Amino acid sequence: MTAPPPIAPLLLDWWDAGHTDLPWRQVRDPYAIWVSEIMLQQTQVMTVVPYYARWMARFPTVQALAAASLDEVLKVWEGLGYYRRARHLHAAAQTVVAVYDGRLPQTAAELMKLKGIGRYTAGAIASIAFHEPVPLLDGNVIRILSRLQDLPHDVTQTATQKKLWQLAADLVPSHRPGDYNQALMELGQQVCLPARPMCLICPVASHCLARQRGTQLERPVRPPRANTPHYDVAAGVIWHRDDPARFLIAQRPLAGLLGGLWEFPGGKQEAGETLPQTLQREIKEELGIDIEVTQFLTTIKHAYTHFRITLHAFHARHTQGTPQNLGVADHAWVTIPELGTYAFAVTDQKIIAALRAT
Repeated sequence: MTAPPPIAPLLLDWWDAGHTDLPWRQVRDPYAIWVSEIMLQQTQVMTVVPYYARWMARFPTVQALAAASLDEVLKVWEGLGYYRRARHLHAAAQTVVAVYDGRLPQTAAELMKLKGIGRYTAGAIASIAFHEPVPLLDGNVIRILSRLQDLPHDVTQTATQKKLWQLAADLVPSHRPGDYNQALMELGQQVCLPARPMCLICPVASHCLARQRGTQLERPVRPPRANTPHYDVAAGVIWHRDDPARFLIAQRPLAGLLGGLWEFPGGKQEAGETLPQTLQREIKEELGIDIEVTQFLTTIKHAYTHFRITLHAFHARHTQGTPQNLGVADHAWVTIPELGTYAFAVTDQKIIAALRAT
């Protein structure tokens, strides 16, 4: 790579001329900055704003978050996705209270010891909250740096990642590193866009080699995207055999996908099974009970990061056995009005909507 271009003064001037006014930019509380950075991982800024406001109203301090139950935390996070972030934030808050006397560590190296804080997030928090001149590197910054250097190498490779981190470190200034890093992120969000980069208004266009060579749409270089697998999934609203107002919900294991959230139990269809057979098998494996599938309720399509599902929800009746937590963290018999106290993923919220509509 060529020598690092002197972009910091240009970016800071651009930042000072007018940047997006966001609630976490109006405070200097390290805890609030930490919360915003965790929420912003893989999530659009405008999606985060209302969640951030609700979170800070409910958990205004790290002590308040540490003292809350995981169910409370997941309920406030409900709908934001990537729920591991919420679980890790909760666990890290408990560590901060227990180990660091309620004060967030002030260096990127120390921050990375907390659950859920990787190198990027540590750099963001340390530079913004504590003015440490450390770099950060996410998808937006990778795109900017790849275009600035007209980098022809696959950015998913370890060697290229190492070079990009070094370039990011070489570029970050000792003066106002937090503002510089925020300006870099905002440049990627608003100007240096993936498909339609707005080079004519870019404050660092004069230093961009890809702009000069006309290769900006070819950068960054990534491998071809693999086909996304698809699964059919069956889920059941399983009505109690002796109390027809109550049905069964289950809590997902904490360690897996959507860990800690509640769901209408079920699972993936296997070869040769009908969907009702899938549901009966999964309920037996996860909860140890027998059911009779009675009526179709709704179908929901949903895309996760690495796969897609079509979720088929059915009404069912509990016929035999006492529920056991075999493949689930917990279970509960509930009524429709009681659902509001439990945190559900988006797909299960759609089942709830269909259930309420019947």
